[in-house]
Amino acid sequence: MDITELSSSLWHTLGLQNKQTLYLALSIPLLAITTATALRTLSSSSPNPHPSQPPSILRAPDPSTQKEDPDDLPYPPNALPGARDVPTPYGSIRVYEFGPENGRKVLFIHGISTPCIAFAGMSRLLVEERGCRVMLFDLFGRGYSDTPDPQFHRQDMALWTSQILLCLSSSPLAWCGGGERFTLVGYSLGGGIATSFVSWFPELVEGLVLVAPGGLLRRERVAASSKLLYGNLLPDWLVRWAVGRRLKGSASPPGIGRKREKGAEENDTTGAGDAAEAEIPGHPANAADSTALIFPDRPKVSIANAVAWQVDAHPGFLKSFISSIKYAPVSFEHERWRSVGRRCSARRAAAAAADPFDDETLPGLEQNQVLIIFGAQDEVIIAEETGEDATAVLRRENVRIVKLKGGHDVPVVNSIGCVDAILDFWDDSPV
Repeated sequence: MDITELSSSLWHTLGLQNKQTLYLALSIPLLAITTATALRTLSSSSPNPHPSQPPSILRAPDPSTQKEDPDDLPYPPNALPGARDVPTPYGSIRVYEFGPENGRKVLFIHGISTPCIAFAGMSRLLVEERGCRVMLFDLFGRGYSDTPDPQFHRQDMALWTSQILLCLSSSPLAWCGGGERFTLVGYSLGGGIATSFVSWFPELVEGLVLVAPGGLLRRERVAASSKLLYGNLLPDWLVRWAVGRRLKGSASPPGIGRKREKGAEENDTTGAGDAAEAEIPGHPANAADSTALIFPDRPKVSIANAVAWQVDAHPGFLKSFISSIKYAPVSFEHERWRSVGRRCSARRAAAAAADPFDDETLPGLEQNQVLIIFGAQDEVIIAEETGEDATAVLRRENVRIVKLKGGHDVPVVNSIGCVDAILDFWDDSPV
């Protein structure tokens, strides 16, 4: 009997006459795990199974305990000036604040995976070119900010609203209230957070700038397999393992970057990244992280390396990342965006009816528009799609769209273009 006949005989013995039957048989263990996980979730009527115990806090990395010299870390603790660690009931928050005390105030909110150093270039340029006072902070579970256990504190707008207000209140300067307002700049997930925050507190924010923003991600951009991965059906350890593999896969040795252009010859560092990415179902947040250097004189500091470092060094990072995909304002935030658009329209109407218009009648959003900056080559947040949807919900007169050279890493690779767009936005009179 040759190997073909033996194989055929074995298939018939096992009753696997076709591949469909084989796949069904192989899926039984997965279905068993899924069912057990679902039953365990349904059996818990309280989000805290031990109400007598306070939620745990997963501490951020301590640079002094790292094996490497702090200056050589993928996220050096001295990467930006004006660092402070703010103690809160949710854990410590890493905040950076610098620039002239009387300068125009700008608060930055970063994306789902990269800590706030993604804004290093933009923040420094705004300080140097316009004398701004800037504030950056690491979202909970990123960089040097602790993680309130996501089992009890979802990574959603309730948590992030608290974090934003805690950061603002930690400043020795008045950032809001008493006529003080600030410009809010949100990148990727931070764009969705920023827009939602402004929809609730428009009077605190004088201007809203969104860079490759989440919030309006279309349903078809999230594959069904990704919904399974993040749908509370698979064991937590399996999801963390798979996501961790992908997030570490894009990291490169110091000074070596992956060539991302289609059809370009790739270097030797791509194999592990591509293999890991192939294991993760399609969600835009799972796209490969950029290897562009954040600081030209620090070859280890790139988005990809900083993310990979967090996977290894921050015990709350993967839990925070997964919770953010589940509960963050990434998709279907149309009503919150409409609220911002309505505020802009109301200011326009008030300005048309009053001569002169008193800004304190409807404080906030003084430009009467939202500035949205896209990377023309971005394959995560598609400029044409999000631009179309943003225009529909905000209304055309309430949005200004700028497309710049760059991918999803546009605030890193084209920080000058992003800052120029912001300065032009500020310098133009309200339409």
